[in-house]
Amino acid sequence: MADTGNGSPGQPHRIVVVGGGAGGLELVTQLGDKLGKKGLAHVTLIEKARTHFWKPHLHEIAAGSTDLHEHATDYLAQSHWHGFRYRVGEMVGLDRDKREVIVAPAIDEEGAPITPPYTRGYDTLVMAVGSLTNDFGTPGVAEHAIALETPAQAERFHRRLVNACIRAHMQAEPLAPKQLQVAVIGAGATGVELSAELHKATRALVSYNLERIDPERDIRLNLIEAGPRILPALPERISGAAHKLLSGLGIRVRTGSRVTEVSAEGVHTASGELIPAELVVWAAGVKAPEFLKDLGGLEINRLNQLVVGPTLQSTRDPNVFAIGDCAAAPWLGHEGTVPPRAQAAHQQASHLVKQLQRRINGQPLQPWRYRDFGSLVSLGEYSTVGNLMGALVGGNLWVEGLFARTMYLSLYKMHEVALHGFWRTALGSMSRLMTRSTEPRVKLH
Repeated sequence: MADTGNGSPGQPHRIVVVGGGAGGLELVTQLGDKLGKKGLAHVTLIEKARTHFWKPHLHEIAAGSTDLHEHATDYLAQSHWHGFRYRVGEMVGLDRDKREVIVAPAIDEEGAPITPPYTRGYDTLVMAVGSLTNDFGTPGVAEHAIALETPAQAERFHRRLVNACIRAHMQAEPLAPKQLQVAVIGAGATGVELSAELHKATRALVSYNLERIDPERDIRLNLIEAGPRILPALPERISGAAHKLLSGLGIRVRTGSRVTEVSAEGVHTASGELIPAELVVWAAGVKAPEFLKDLGGLEINRLNQLVVGPTLQSTRDPNVFAIGDCAAAPWLGHEGTVPPRAQAAHQQASHLVKQLQRRINGQPLQPWRYRDFGSLVSLGEYSTVGNLMGALVGGNLWVEGLFARTMYLSLYKMHEVALHGFWRTALGSMSRLMTRSTEPRVKLH
């Protein structure tokens, strides 16, 4: 009975998904449509946030080029439309013997209780809690840097950016050395995309009557990377093209610079240099949430990721699955594990929809194989660079410019279609396109 995960006779199979990121929300939406609405399974999403936003676009919220409220998906409404249950709360424990998820009480901004602590029984549990920024224990990061893990953090950074520009415009005295200086630590996709987006956004921001600020003279963007090149996980050609474009914009790209401390004055490197900065973003490294370390004795790796087999089941409990950034899934046919990318979470969610139906029917599960379709990095309005892979393009195809930008945008549209269907996605895109001409080019608050 443990292998099939079947519940009590005559009762719908209980599927609990913890985490409403890209993979988790796509999974419960499709399971709700296929199983929940038909009474074939009871599908529940446990998530502490109220709305979902596609994490790869958080840098656009931080820069102010995207309004969170135009793209956020309300979990409660989504659950109503798609046949699953949304329960607010943060998972803090797991009782594998009883097959229960332990959830902490939800508290509002003023400290008032919303929900009491509770447990949720399951026959199949899917962990999809994503990843967090890994600061590697660097002093001062928690106090003086902002990580782009949530929409709230991205909005916080944007408010600080707008306030910094207004303050600099209004003050009588000359700018201090660190004023209007930004340091982005970590030159992976998030750091590179944020740097390019900030270059465009800061110029748009000061154009709204903040004429005392000269962006070319007063605003300095620093992209800091400990390794020998930016975008270290991507092919060298992509890295070189992005480096050349960023440098051409006047962004100071610093490779081989290991950060040892972040202070109120700026960023300190191993070479003894102080890079002045009023605003610091930490985008170097990821790890799974800390609570996974002691989650029911399940196996984890050094990044706190749950170790799973080819069927995405945890190594120590076939009733517990994991997908997305919190899962260390084997890359069949390759060495190591599947990289933490949105396309991997999307593929895993689509695979599990079919496999959980097989599980309910008592059929054996099929292994998941990751298909790497390449990598695309958006440099804002300036360009998009990357490579496409697979049989469709005959191997590895270098792309850039408008075509690459179109492919990059299509990744998000695929996510929207998975959540809302084709026609609602198309109508929503048209509506946003029509209203864009009546709004500022950048969010001003």
